[in-house]
Amino acid sequence: MSKVVFLHPDLGIGGAERAVIDAALALKSRGHSVEFVTAHHDPSHCFSETKDGTFKITTVGDWLPRSILGRFTAMCAYIRMIFAAFYLVFISDLSKDVDLIFCDQISACIPLLKFSMAKILFYCHFPDMLLTQRTSFLKKLYRKPIDWLEEKTTGMADCVLVNSKFTAGVFHDTFKSLSHIQPQVLYPIPDFSAFDKPIEDPTDDLIPSNKSLILLSINRYERKKNLPLAIQAFGKIKEKYPDNQTIHLIMAGGYDDRVTENVEHYQELKQLAKTLNLEDCVTFLRSFSDSQKRTLLKYSTCLIYTPDKEHFGIVPIEAMFMECPVIAVKSGGPLETVADGETGFLCSPTADDFAKAIENFVKKPEMAKSFGKAGKRRVLEKFSFAQFTEILNSIVQKLISTN
Repeated sequence: MSKVVFLHPDLGIGGAERAVIDAALALKSRGHSVEFVTAHHDPSHCFSETKDGTFKITTVGDWLPRSILGRFTAMCAYIRMIFAAFYLVFISDLSKDVDLIFCDQISACIPLLKFSMAKILFYCHFPDMLLTQRTSFLKKLYRKPIDWLEEKTTGMADCVLVNSKFTAGVFHDTFKSLSHIQPQVLYPIPDFSAFDKPIEDPTDDLIPSNKSLILLSINRYERKKNLPLAIQAFGKIKEKYPDNQTIHLIMAGGYDDRVTENVEHYQELKQLAKTLNLEDCVTFLRSFSDSQKRTLLKYSTCLIYTPDKEHFGIVPIEAMFMECPVIAVKSGGPLETVADGETGFLCSPTADDFAKAIENFVKKPEMAKSFGKAGKRRVLEKFSFAQFTEILNSIVQKLISTN
């Protein structure tokens, strides 16, 4: 039995966190010993597997700042991850018999991890250098050494995984000096056993009982997720069907009051709904439970997934498994997961295009059922957790056995 330690910057609630937890569950199911080292873990704001004893969680360096006067968040994240790696390799007993270190999101700590005898696997969800704007000379100057460090250290891993073919292409386009590295694609498929649990009936505070056509958006309250698009498209539907009182939009999002952007964007979206006179037909949910998520997906007409050039997108996979059709932007991961015209619709990132897709379900409500069944079949055929487990276990076994 091999010992695997996952090194992760922040075990909160998000797509990257869900992906790495499912990877840990997959390896554990194959007999590997698995535990986590992280720079932050809040039991009140995390996935259940990280607080119910499924995994041992060691939190290191949470006293280090996450930002300095609201700035330098990338630098602080790198420092926190490097400190966690230092603890793992030089202070704790974890590195003495570890076979593989699964490093997630931040590669800057890999040089320290190389001092251990373990193999280093790095999961690149998306190049960090592409996730920030460089609007000033000072910002460009600040990012230059960080970008160089990211590219240099990513190339030091024994194996690099990416979450989609789209991200593999971006990897090669971005890291010019790493053309010799062929990252392996591992779709971050969730453990669907959690979705087979009993589904609770919706309460009025979750889904209003007097509404029958429910549009659902699930994403973190971050500006890059393009959430205003869902509200704007819904506004156009309400303009076209002003007498239809059965349509309702639910904006459900991961929310952390420690994160300024979450707080600000939540208020921005509520103001947008107010400006468009949609206050009475939009529900805003923050940091809902797994049980509530199952209920939302089960009883919603369709999922409105708005990120453009999303790296992969776990939520559309979850929605299709729960027989909920998906309307998504025709770019990035959804191009690989959503079958346009069969399990949902792929649209340009405009309110008009999204509204046209939504209108299909307004005109033909029965379409949601047929699309939903097709979506579940697609997930079971192409994106099963068993396939994910088999591929990841094969990669890990091969990596560990390589001298």
